[in-house]
Amino acid sequence: MSSRTDRRTRRYKSRAYRRRRVAALLAVIVVIAIVAGAVYAVAHRGGSTPSAAASTTGGKATPSGQSTPSSSASASPAPSPTTSAQAAAAWTGPPSSDLTLHVRKVIVSASISPKSVVSTGTGLVFAQNMMYKHTITVYDTKTFKLVKTIPDRVVLADFGYKGKTAGIQGAPVEAAETPDHRFMYVSQYSMYGPGFYHEGHDVGGPSSGFDKSFVYRVRLSDLKIDKVIKVGSVPKYVAVTPDQKYLLVSNWDSYSLSVVDVQKNKQIKQIYLGPYPRGIAVSPDSKTAYVAVMGSYDIAKVDLTTFHVSWIHGVGSAPRHLVMSPSGKYLYATLNGEGHVAKIDLRSDHVVDKVYTGSQPRSMAMATDGKTLYVVNYDSSTMSAVRTKDMKVIQTMNTNALPIGITYDTPTQSVWLCCYTGSIMVFRGK
Repeated sequence: MSSRTDRRTRRYKSRAYRRRRVAALLAVIVVIAIVAGAVYAVAHRGGSTPSAAASTTGGKATPSGQSTPSSSASASPAPSPTTSAQAAAAWTGPPSSDLTLHVRKVIVSASISPKSVVSTGTGLVFAQNMMYKHTITVYDTKTFKLVKTIPDRVVLADFGYKGKTAGIQGAPVEAAETPDHRFMYVSQYSMYGPGFYHEGHDVGGPSSGFDKSFVYRVRLSDLKIDKVIKVGSVPKYVAVTPDQKYLLVSNWDSYSLSVVDVQKNKQIKQIYLGPYPRGIAVSPDSKTAYVAVMGSYDIAKVDLTTFHVSWIHGVGSAPRHLVMSPSGKYLYATLNGEGHVAKIDLRSDHVVDKVYTGSQPRSMAMATDGKTLYVVNYDSSTMSAVRTKDMKVIQTMNTNALPIGITYDTPTQSVWLCCYTGSIMVFRGK
């Protein structure tokens, strides 16, 4: 073994020893305070990886002390959710609109083909690799290293679906974290295996007869799938309401929005919206959900107290992705059919500005301070930084081919962008 390897081994052992010391101290605190949730809050709000639940072997995480798939971590009190408005108010960095982004890291691998990336805000980024790789890959935001690969294979009987004893695969599309940083929900485009014979498709509708699919819940404490929830056909975007009461799922081929009770982990309502619902944004008070209906020019406005649907009409061609400002005053929509991003004043429900960013703008992410939107332009292979105050493009960056997903990681003030062609790009500002 080389001296360099010896040094790395000693450093790893030293870090492992320190982690064990910290874990022991935390255990003492729990006994004294009798606060079961304290360990979780300390471990995850500090931006660390889930080392308490996994030991690293060969650069990948090997879970230890895992519970059964159907068990729940809900026994411990949850950390208080942090709203986007609170996060923006607590922002201490320079204004995001004053920064120029530069490529910090490019992760390239034949084992990924990511549809989306989502930051937990606690040191991890999830990449959803669809049916092309049948995995979720999880990365450390500080080292950029792979923490764990989570296969999308499940046995439904393990999650309460009687008689479903065969192993089946999903197809991870999008993900959404609970505001308390305890769980990540991941939608599955379609299911594959015994009992599933009508695979979902990008062209179809309620009469197409496509199989209903599922959303997986992943525990962030050990990166294990612990719940599997049945929704509609071809579920795509997912969002958790700020009050953590509902999980909302847009079902592409069911033309509907699933409302899932987070406590029961069960769909309680499905609301018809029309052809191809996709992006979802929720008001800070959790009373209203906005859903981009991509087969139209409109955005659905769903009252989450009565489930009544009203509309914001004429936003633009093929609205795809939605982002809410931290204050809740403005809604931003990518218009995939016309290459623009629209700014909507929610006091009047009118479009007040638009900006052209590139061909087929797909997903967006907003900086924590709310001053900048980052937009991926699929057909242009670019990312645009848009200043929200006046909707001006302040920077355009070339990307690898077919950029499709994007997320903003607050602790590192980084933009993570993924491309269908098998890469993840990380940008930081200077």
